[in-house]
This record gives sequence, structure tokens and C-alpha cells, in this order.
Amino acid sequence: MSELIPFHHVVGGERLSGLTAGGGRPARATVVLLHGAGTGSKERLLPLQAEFAAHGCHALAFDFSGHGESTGLLRELSLRRRFEQAVSVIDARVGEDTPLVLVGFSMSGQTVADLVRHYGDRVAALGLCAPAVYGAEAWDVSFGAGDGRFSEIIRRPGSWRAAPALDVLRAFEGRAVLVVPGRDEVIPPAVTEAFSEALARRAQFTHWELPGAEHRLGLWFRDHPEDRREFVAAVLTGLGEQGWTATRAWVTKQLPKGRTVDKSAFLTGGWSAQMRRLTLDDGTELALRTFVKPFFRRHAPGLLAREAEILTLLAEQEGVPTAELIGVDATGEHCDHPSLLMSVLPGRVRVDEEDVGSRVDLLAGQLARIHRIVPRERPRAYQAWTSPAAVPAGWERAVDVIRRDPPPYEGCFLHRDFHPGNVLFTGSGAGLRISGVVDWVETSWGPADLDVAHCSTALALLFGPEYGLGFRERYEALGGRRLADGPEHLYWRLLDALAYVPDAAKLAGPWRELGRTDLTPQVLGERLRAYVEGLMERYA
Repeated sequence: MSELIPFHHVVGGERLSGLTAGGGRPARATVVLLHGAGTGSKERLLPLQAEFAAHGCHALAFDFSGHGESTGLLRELSLRRRFEQAVSVIDARVGEDTPLVLVGFSMSGQTVADLVRHYGDRVAALGLCAPAVYGAEAWDVSFGAGDGRFSEIIRRPGSWRAAPALDVLRAFEGRAVLVVPGRDEVIPPAVTEAFSEALARRAQFTHWELPGAEHRLGLWFRDHPEDRREFVAAVLTGLGEQGWTATRAWVTKQLPKGRTVDKSAFLTGGWSAQMRRLTLDDGTELALRTFVKPFFRRHAPGLLAREAEILTLLAEQEGVPTAELIGVDATGEHCDHPSLLMSVLPGRVRVDEEDVGSRVDLLAGQLARIHRIVPRERPRAYQAWTSPAAVPAGWERAVDVIRRDPPPYEGCFLHRDFHPGNVLFTGSGAGLRISGVVDWVETSWGPADLDVAHCSTALALLFGPEYGLGFRERYEALGGRRLADGPEHLYWRLLDALAYVPDAAKLAGPWRELGRTDLTPQVLGERLRAYVEGLMERYA
């Protein structure tokens, strides 16, 4: 076990007590361990600190003021002061060119995000253990004795949802491990989900659940050496390569002999998967789809195998521009995460309001061509993405429509996730063209009404209810299949639209990344309700 060496550091009139380990040799990185609030202290993190040191890292831990052996009063501490104390310790004890690994427990989830914002690319990896995050309003407020303004702010329902820290984590591109206890009496599940969604956006992310653990994960790691070793190994995986060492090696094997990846950049607008543009040393560009979100990673074998099959099928079709399949590792056997490699299509996703009418016509015509595909083998039957039980109160009249059995239909080949975010455009004005249709992981067999419904809902949210309500007519006028009438068509439209209730804004993150900052939760909520009411008026 590495020797733990005490140190003291004075900042803001307080004397902070700390320990370092592993500082006697060139280190892979410096790991900074940050304890939680309340009775938290560095003491319970000592075995974890020693484990990081045993893996070749310089590791330091300290008590924030008002905690452990440090001076000061806990009630005078704040999120800002925690951040400033951490920065002061790091700047004093860590070389400027040393990569940082930040490990935070509970309240220190916020502090870790603040440090990522401050140190930027210098932060190579994160370990977040039952982390918390707070709204901007709480950052400067002293903690007090538990009954003051800080407590009032953080107990306000949903006060954390617009936390700037989540935006910082969405942009983080290094290694990240989120540890979730089986039972957490402190952190609401929605906060944990927000961390998971944020980190899955760009980080090489692992979501790790410990079914037997509770909130105080520092104590759990202290008492469970096997989990402690696994956590340390996970955080340090691929250190210096943003955590995707295995994926990089797999990609290299898929390339023509002698070719290498020269540059890698994230593509915006994705929701279910991370998308990277890889530029080879000869200028060729490829796209890498990687499933890191827990839900999609679990289902990746079916999703990516299906996409690989469909891309192979569509290579033989005319009128549906799709990428060329290069390689697929649907189970993640060879990659850090399940991945698919394909060619890059020209053009870009368009969700702006210029040329909207022309783009909607092109979408309608393209969807009609997709529905004319006759596959060698019929894909799986469609799956509904909501149910009456999943829709909250306030939508009873619409929910009653989807309580019935599905109407009879004549099936066809469905994209199943066809909407403006999965279509690429080139040109403008008279030269506007669709240059690619992407994201074929949900391809299914079912009623054409369902694809029309899905695109209509997206159009209603993006551009207003009238665009969603009018999409059917454009589709049929441009060669689409005959759709159901009246209540039968209404069933399929509502089966899709009600899947966005109650939080349409949750699915709009990629649209905002593409510049549609006007799509606030209020705007989306109003558009969705107006769209559903319009459907009921037209088809009920």
C-alpha cells in the first residue's frame, strides 16, 4: 500500500488538511478525490486513494473547510467556496502539464463539473459516485444550518434541471464512469438520469450500478476491495486516449491497408448514439456510431445488427441515399462500446426555418420512396413507443383513442424513425436536395401511417402544429401509400404523439445543439398540445 503523506494548505483564511500518495515517481495522472457534504471527509476515501496510487497515479484528497481535520465552519461553506478551495489545492500541488482525474462523491458531483469547466482539456477522466448537481442560483449561497436559503433553493422541485454543470458534462469528451447505488435515499433518480444523459453525449461513458450499495459510496468502496479495484481500473481505462483505446484499434483493422485515422470530431444532432467523423490520413471521411447510453447499449446487438443488414440491403436500392457499411461490432466484443463504421454522406441536417416548405415536400417524397422498398426478408414488426398507462393525467381524451386494439393495416417497409433530424440536405432554393437518410436501427414492418405520424410529430414540434397536421396530404400527393381514414389514422398519429408526453423538451436537445434555442420546454409543450387537439378535431 502506498504511503500517505499529510499536507496542509491555507486558502481564504482556512487551513485545509490533505493527504497525498504515489508522488515519488513519474505519474500517469493526478487523481483528485473529493468527498461529499455533511459528515463526509477524506478519511473514508483513503483506501481508494491508495488504490489509484497503486495504479501509477499521484493521488490527493483533502477535507473541505468545515469537514474532517480542516478548519472553518460547515455552515459558512458554499458550492463556490468548495470549487475555489479545490482549485487552490490543485494549483499548489499539481504540475501544470499533468493530466487530471477527478473523482467526486455526492455534492462533489457539482464540484467536479465546476473543475471541468475551469481546467478544460486538462481533465482526462471523471469518476462520479452518486453525484448531485445544483441550479446556478445556489452556487454562491452559504449552506447555513439546513433551514436557510440554500436548503430552500435545492428543495425546490426541479431546481437542478437547468444546472450549468450539466451543460459542462455534455461537452466533456474524456473518460467518465458514473457509479449508481442500488438504493439512494439522497439523490433523486431524475438527477442520476440527467447525469447519465449528459455524460453519454460525448464522453467515453460507463454507467455502473452497485445493487447492494447505498448513497455513501465512499464507505462502500472502503469495505468492498473488489469493487474498489474495478472502479479504479474503469476510470483509468484508455487514459490519454479519451477512453476509446479498443475502439480505435478496431477501427484501424477496418481500414484499407496503410490507412490511419488522422482526426476525430464529434457530430452534433444525435440523441441515441454518439457520432464521430473520422478523417483518414488520405482525407477520406468515415462516420462512427457508438452506443454508450445504458438503454441503447443493452439493445445494441439487435439495433446495430439490424442497421448493418439494412445498409447492405439499401446499397442495392435506388432513390434512397444511404451510407456504405464498413464494419460493425454490434456486441462491443472488440470495441469499448458497440459500434458501427460507415461512409460519410454529403450534406447536413437542417432544422432551421429557411426553405421549410420545400424541405417538407422533399421529406414527404423521400418517405414515399422508402415505403416502396421490397426487402428480401421482412424486418421485425413495429414496436409501439408508448402505451395508455405511460401517459400522465391531462390527456384522457387522446389516451382513450389508443386504448383500443391497433386497427388492421397493410404492412410495408418502415424507417420507423424518419424525421428531419435523420435526413441530410444539400443546396438551397431550387437546388435543394436530400443527400442522405441515416439512422436505420429501428427499421420495421408496419403501417405507413406510423412513419407519417412520427415525422408529423417532429414537424409540429419544430415548426408549428400546422406542419405536422398537413404532412399526410403532402405525403399522399407525392406518391405515398394510401393511409387509413378517420379514427384508424388518428390511432397511429396519437400513438406517436403521446410518446412525447410529458416532456417533449427532453428529445429536443439535439435540435437546440443545431441552433434551435427557441425550442423551450414551454414552446414545445404548447405546440404538442395544439397538435394533438388539431388531430382530434380533424380525425376523431
